[in-house]
Amino acid sequence: MTTKRPIRKIACIGEVMIELIAHQDGSARVGVAGDTYNTAVYLARALRGSDITVSYVTALGTDPYSDRILTAVQSHGLDTTYIERREGQMPGLYAIDTDATGERSFSYWRSAAAARQLFSPGGTVSFDDLDGFDMVLLTGISMAILPPAVRAALLDWAQRFSAAGGTLVYDSNHRPKLWEDSATARDINTQMWQRVDIALPSADDEQALFGDAGSDAVAARLRGLGVTNGAMKRGEEGPLDLAGAHVFKTPAEPIKVVDTTAAGDSFNAGYLAAIARGQTAPEAMAAGHALAGRVIAAPGAIIPE
Repeated sequence: MTTKRPIRKIACIGEVMIELIAHQDGSARVGVAGDTYNTAVYLARALRGSDITVSYVTALGTDPYSDRILTAVQSHGLDTTYIERREGQMPGLYAIDTDATGERSFSYWRSAAAARQLFSPGGTVSFDDLDGFDMVLLTGISMAILPPAVRAALLDWAQRFSAAGGTLVYDSNHRPKLWEDSATARDINTQMWQRVDIALPSADDEQALFGDAGSDAVAARLRGLGVTNGAMKRGEEGPLDLAGAHVFKTPAEPIKVVDTTAAGDSFNAGYLAAIARGQTAPEAMAAGHALAGRVIAAPGAIIPE
């Protein structure tokens, strides 16, 4: 087994977008969000005061909304060294509508987003830049938005990174509309699960994509692919230890759900911050579950500190 490097530099890779939160009166609040970005923000908060740095890796345009995103990234204490700017491009946009139970639905405008060109010719961020990190987080969204040739190169890099002692983290975070077809999504996700050091899937995403009968079936399939570390998110049931060594005890106090946006993203942050600090798997699951509980009790992806 490869000896992993101590975690001092973390990179979260993906797309950060302009977020519109619709209100009942027809107005909307403008924010900045995206799955790996949400995780990066909560990671930076959780690791504040430590010697661990969190960087965000993406491509933005040169328009005012890209400027707004960059300002937001910097305001949360994230390193922006690896955010490239693409001349004449713009970021993606999405709108959230939330029902009476706190469940949300999304509408996206992202087909021409600058983030889709990350790692493509003409940019300033390369795979070589990623080699300097100790932990790298990718998701199914990170992979889905990239062209097939870039995905293939990223898969090759991921295998080398892990073999060289880096800690590769993956969350499938399945969004069907981002993929060409389900077969491609299953293929890319399977290859990522075969490469990861820490798996952070959601049971419902995996069941929707692979047709597993339940969370136990998901866990069995992932273990069959070589996954031996991480936690599966199961909503109010609490996380399942994918190593099979620990049972999570759900807190007795129920959480009043206001908005489930970023529930999984914040769990990932709490979990990974604990791991980066050298804590145990049970402590990491508890930290992730507690942080997600605070986030879903407030509106929006990024809640006030």
